[in-house]
Amino acid sequence: MSHHVSGLGISPTSTDPRSHITDLYVFRSPEDASRTILVLDINPTSPVTDDAVDHESVYELGVDTDADAVTDIAFRIRFSPVREHGQTASLRRATGRRDAADLDAGETVFRDAPVTFGAEPRITEAGGFRFFAGLRSDPFFADPVGASNKFEWTGEDFFADKNVFAIVLDVPNSALGPNPRVGVWARVLVPHEGRMVQGDRAGRPGIDNNFNQDDDDKRVWNQQEPAKDRAGFLDKFTRVFELAGHPRDRAAALAESLLPDLVTYDSTSAEGFPNGRTLTDDVINLGVAQLTGGAVPHDGLRPHTDLRAEFPFLGTPH
Repeated sequence: MSHHVSGLGISPTSTDPRSHITDLYVFRSPEDASRTILVLDINPTSPVTDDAVDHESVYELGVDTDADAVTDIAFRIRFSPVREHGQTASLRRATGRRDAADLDAGETVFRDAPVTFGAEPRITEAGGFRFFAGLRSDPFFADPVGASNKFEWTGEDFFADKNVFAIVLDVPNSALGPNPRVGVWARVLVPHEGRMVQGDRAGRPGIDNNFNQDDDDKRVWNQQEPAKDRAGFLDKFTRVFELAGHPRDRAAALAESLLPDLVTYDSTSAEGFPNGRTLTDDVINLGVAQLTGGAVPHDGLRPHTDLRAEFPFLGTPH
């Protein structure tokens, strides 16, 4: 499964779907090989209204440039309150480990970018960046009913008619740092007891939902940063693979390949998952095949046909 159903409502900092991540996508721009597209989808219950994103939360895309699972570059998006059916967003880019850890640091790329409430995307361009935020058709495709019934697939794509609130960035590859190979993750910081705390996070698809079955584990996972993943979760992830039938050594190797939970991406390649993740990557069947050693048949689902050929690439909301 996707991150759609992982952790929502299990702690005081994860009760608002507007601050809940569904999916993270990272891929080379199909329009320009020197650029990368970052997509952060939130709010799995997005209504076609002007109340789909939380103006009190901070939405962040973190980039690890040196493979230590610590954020070296942070893209932070904040939203204004909705006023007269209008809303705007601002983007800051913080570089260097110290500034990336400081919510108030970083260079302002743009402010007052309009949020899209209707069908036609409103796009902002500034400083070599393009930005979109607004309701879109959810590109994720999966059969959660079949997955929860021992992989007895129904053939129905639950997400075919669903919407999400999408934040989409088009950035020069150089904005991700000097190394073309990076790790990317996303988090949402929410106000709690007078300070901003991490309420949700996402990296590779399906990790939290499939491997953290216990609510206590989900709470810890969603509130920690990737650098702590192996210390706290490697043995638990290994056990999941063992229960799926993998020998101990193989299970440990598979678990280690998933941690820390970052989307690994090489900007010199257009190949999709596990190099980044495109909007059409069949991540569910790839993940099930890895977990079960190829024992489960394909679910028969295909990517959504409402994707756009141009930025911001996600389809018109339903």
